[in-house]
Amino acid sequence: MMIVVGTKVEQTQKFLEDGTRIPVTVVATPGNTVLMHKMQDKEGYWAVQLGLGIKKNANKPQVGHATKAHLDKAPLFVKEARLTEKEAANMPEVGSIVDAATVLEPGAMVDVSGMSKGKGFASGIKRYQFKGGPKTHGQSDRHRAPGSIGSGTTPGRVYKGKRMAGKMGNDITTLKSLEIIKVGADFVWIKGVVPGVLGAMVIIKPTGKKNKKFVEPLKSKEELEEIAKQEQAAKVEAEKQAAEAAKAAEEVARAEQNKEEKAEEVKTEEVKEEVEPEAKEEKVEEPKEEVAEVAKEEAPAENKEDVQPATEEVKEEAKQ
Repeated sequence: MMIVVGTKVEQTQKFLEDGTRIPVTVVATPGNTVLMHKMQDKEGYWAVQLGLGIKKNANKPQVGHATKAHLDKAPLFVKEARLTEKEAANMPEVGSIVDAATVLEPGAMVDVSGMSKGKGFASGIKRYQFKGGPKTHGQSDRHRAPGSIGSGTTPGRVYKGKRMAGKMGNDITTLKSLEIIKVGADFVWIKGVVPGVLGAMVIIKPTGKKNKKFVEPLKSKEELEEIAKQEQAAKVEAEKQAAEAAKAAEEVARAEQNKEEKAEEVKTEEVKEEVEPEAKEEKVEEPKEEVAEVAKEEAPAENKEDVQPATEEVKEEAKQ
């Protein structure tokens, strides 16, 4: 299952909407960069290697490993997230960033792991909550003593793992079934405390379960103002889109109306052509009649000219 790698920022308190006050640990999760894939046929298992932060004094192998993921500098923290065969089918690409919002959600139950605070050498009273010895009947120096650590002849030794004084803390510790209160752009609120000092790496692993009685945290004044701004911006955008849609619909209606008017004009012209074909023919023939009349008028004049010389010739012949 995919995990989220972050850094512990602070421990504080928050109020829920029902008025309950709860302890909260803020974990910074600016985004995990995918460094490499590990496949079943090569490494023997499916996994995604994630990186967080920037390492100041990185050696050449670390820089070279980061270069394969298209990074300029080596990450400060590196952690693997083992995947199942089904999850391996949708591995994020190398060089991409995995956001906490894609893995976590408010109300989800998670297991948080980290390196616990080192407390040095501690006694059994502090380390394992031993009760100590009696305070009366002459026990002046046995108040914080661990007591007997083994039997006599049998087995004649102390079993391995016997709880005794020793180094306390500075070890990988996992707190199970913690609740996610809020998931932001670069941070996560976890109910309760998580192991580690401030600035230490924290690994958040979802369990797949969710608190059915989850109550959202009370929103701050800044968050309410931001929500109001977002709602106002959304309202303005909706009005703008509605105005654009109305304008587009009006243009479409206008175009259809123009199209219908043009179609009606074409129809009326066709009807006129069908109803008045004779008038058009007469208008075309009128010039022909005028030309014919002119021709008739010119024709007699020519004939007269032709006849007159003929009569004169006849008269001359008769005189002779």
